[in-house]
Amino acid sequence: MDTTSCCVCGKPSTRTLGRRPFCDEHYERAIRENRGFWRAGLGSIALLIVFTAVVAAIGSVVSPTLSDSALLVVGLILALVPSVLWLWFFYRQDRLEPEPRGYVIGVFLLAMLVTDAVGRRLLLDVFRVQEWMVFNPTSALVGSILVIGFTLEAIKYAVVRFTVYTTLEFDERMDGIVYGTAAGLGVATMLNLRFVLESGGGHLTPGVIHIVVETLAQASFGGIVGYFLGEAKFVDDPFWWLPAGVTLAAVLNGLFLWLIGEINATGIEVSPWRGLIFAIVVAALTFAALLWLIRRALAQTISSQPVAGVSQDN
Repeated sequence: MDTTSCCVCGKPSTRTLGRRPFCDEHYERAIRENRGFWRAGLGSIALLIVFTAVVAAIGSVVSPTLSDSALLVVGLILALVPSVLWLWFFYRQDRLEPEPRGYVIGVFLLAMLVTDAVGRRLLLDVFRVQEWMVFNPTSALVGSILVIGFTLEAIKYAVVRFTVYTTLEFDERMDGIVYGTAAGLGVATMLNLRFVLESGGGHLTPGVIHIVVETLAQASFGGIVGYFLGEAKFVDDPFWWLPAGVTLAAVLNGLFLWLIGEINATGIEVSPWRGLIFAIVVAALTFAALLWLIRRALAQTISSQPVAGVSQDN
């Protein structure tokens, strides 16, 4: 690595972070906390709760009167709304140098396309999860983690790593979480669209709960992958750092999917509301953990490098 040029923009370096050289501008960005993102993340969770409650209330009245085709159209619209709300609210809150809309939307759309063109093909045609995961809880758990979890998290990682990660716009540690969350929303949206198409729309209340649960889960675990990508971009971490991040997100994703099935079903009774509550708690705890990790990393960086020109290990 050229230690005389900033690793982000190529300008002459004046500081180092994890043995990576930075100019003053990008060093300050690398250690800056984007408070708008945290307001947007937690606010989006609250917004989705309200959205679910409103749709459930309306659905209990109008769903019995809708035709199958009308339910399908409404379901497809509802599958898009949570991600649109999340991205809209994010831009409303992130007013301090927000990420370019084109980059965020591009990551979102690419994640959707890759999920459908590659992810679903792997799960249904290669691994054939629909044929063996239903045998017993053990096979469901193994398949949820080793197949579904790793497939979805690998998609989020690849979409960010091989696109925006290499650009000058990825100039803050926080950017990893921003783009990882956008990729997670893209994955969730495609899964939700396929769910609606394959179920024919279904009943509005359980349908919208499923959609919101999927959105909360995939956005949260995408944020975990993004956190590891952000650290790897600006800190000289060991070779196992990124594989460990994807593995952690995949295991959590798989456990979540398995537990949702266990929580929702009690004997012959199925209650999607329990799953929604669980998803809300998981999403809130995940973003709280990411907030703590980012603040801890930034504090360590600042304390270990009080003056310009002093190299440090994170």
